[in-house]
Amino acid sequence: MTREYAPPASGTGAPLSGSVLAEAAVVFAVVLSIHAAVWDRYSWCAVALAVQAFYVQYKWDRLLQQGSAVFQFRMSANSGLLPASMVMPLLGLVMKERCQSVGNTYFERFGIVVAATGMAVALFSSVLALGITRPVPTNTCVISGLAGGVIIYIMKHSLSVGEVIEVLEVLLIFVYLNMILLYLLPRCFTPGEALLVLGGISFMLNQLIKRSLTVVESQGDPVDFFLLVVVVGMVLMGIFFSTLFVFMDSGTWASSVFFHLMTCVLGLGVVLPWLHRLIRKNPLLWLLQFLFQTETRIYLLVYWSLLATLACLVVFYQNAKRSSSESKKHQAPTIARKYFHFIVVATYIPGILFDRTLLYVAATICLAVFIFLEYVRYFRIKPLGHTLRSLLSLFLDERDSGPLILTHIYLLLGMSLPIWLVPRPCTQKGSLGGARALVPYAGVLAVGVGDTAASIFGSTMGEIHWPGTKKTFEGTVTSIFAQIISVALILIFDSGVDLNYSYAWILGSISIVSLLEAYTTDNLLLPLYLLILLMA
Repeated sequence: MTREYAPPASGTGAPLSGSVLAEAAVVFAVVLSIHAAVWDRYSWCAVALAVQAFYVQYKWDRLLQQGSAVFQFRMSANSGLLPASMVMPLLGLVMKERCQSVGNTYFERFGIVVAATGMAVALFSSVLALGITRPVPTNTCVISGLAGGVIIYIMKHSLSVGEVIEVLEVLLIFVYLNMILLYLLPRCFTPGEALLVLGGISFMLNQLIKRSLTVVESQGDPVDFFLLVVVVGMVLMGIFFSTLFVFMDSGTWASSVFFHLMTCVLGLGVVLPWLHRLIRKNPLLWLLQFLFQTETRIYLLVYWSLLATLACLVVFYQNAKRSSSESKKHQAPTIARKYFHFIVVATYIPGILFDRTLLYVAATICLAVFIFLEYVRYFRIKPLGHTLRSLLSLFLDERDSGPLILTHIYLLLGMSLPIWLVPRPCTQKGSLGGARALVPYAGVLAVGVGDTAASIFGSTMGEIHWPGTKKTFEGTVTSIFAQIISVALILIFDSGVDLNYSYAWILGSISIVSLLEAYTTDNLLLPLYLLILLMA
């Protein structure tokens, strides 16, 4: 841990560290930028939410230090509640604004629901922290009460009855997912990561239920349904097996055979029929026709298969080096771990350039494969469970202190979220001008290029450290320059990108996200914040 807290006196806490204040300053810069761009009652709600989340974050930090949190969260420099609390509300605001500008009323209202849901989930996390803090933090309770009252009042007079019910449904799912997953998976998440990941899963689950019940009226794109069914199906599969293997040893051959059989039953008996109901086609035939529809897609699939093989060879090579070294506790250096960032960048850029819909579906399939292999590793399912444990242990870092290894899944999510999240009807070709043209590249820029450059150059040549962190000034500057160079290359190779002289906003967005990278421990936030700024 990088800092300690003194016991609070009379409801007040010890001074916040410089790193927490710097991170909060960056987040408030983003919130105020979006507020200035949108400037409506919803953006005022976002400002109020940010203020109360700033005060509540310290309470979560103190609970983690004292070990008084309800669940076993992963220890980190801070809880990350403030930046995580603002993702869904800000994303909903910019989505509403973008869809409003192109006249898409359905997705405009959808954006408002996203923002309201994010605020409700963040307020619940705040109430949870304040409820278990002793002594009761009077000042923070007053601030949270005022902010919550303003948000609830505005949303009550802005949402329809159906939209209010939808928000409450997501909140209920979020509460139950918190109780189930945080109990089954101790030390896998910080409070901020739990808010972000479980909030997103809760929203997707509610959307899937809603669209399944109104399938007659649903006119959605099959690829959207594919993402919803795959993600929700993999999460439910994990909950099922986690509960089951509490009562039986998962490492035996009998349990492994049962695992594979039940996976087939759940996939063929639940997931595929569910997807068939939504898309009204045979899911397997639709997927095969989709993947091999054009010659370009076949070339991309072959190219991606070669890159996947290369990634596997890197894993085997690094493990062979560990076996030949004297120290069995050898860990892969930072540069070796960043090989995968280079491979992922090489994967996503051709997909964005030539076929974004194929990339959308391929990233969904890759996520399902990653999660399934993690289940095999975690439950020690034969014959690959122990092998995966041995191979992947080389690439662990401080974020993998719990039973799950999430680093590679977070990398995939960071690259894919900008492709998945933005409603395509609001971003058709020709409707994305200026900085918005770079939205599909947000994951590549923030994670694939920026985070990689900052990590490599900061760890090898950095000398000037940012206050309260291990990150360096040299790494941040290198990250900014690397992303600027990448934008220039995108302009050269992607004829569909027209920045319309919005260079200052792009430079400011990249700089703000690079500063956030210097102070946050959750790299999943970086592409989301860059996406939000570019969409604004």
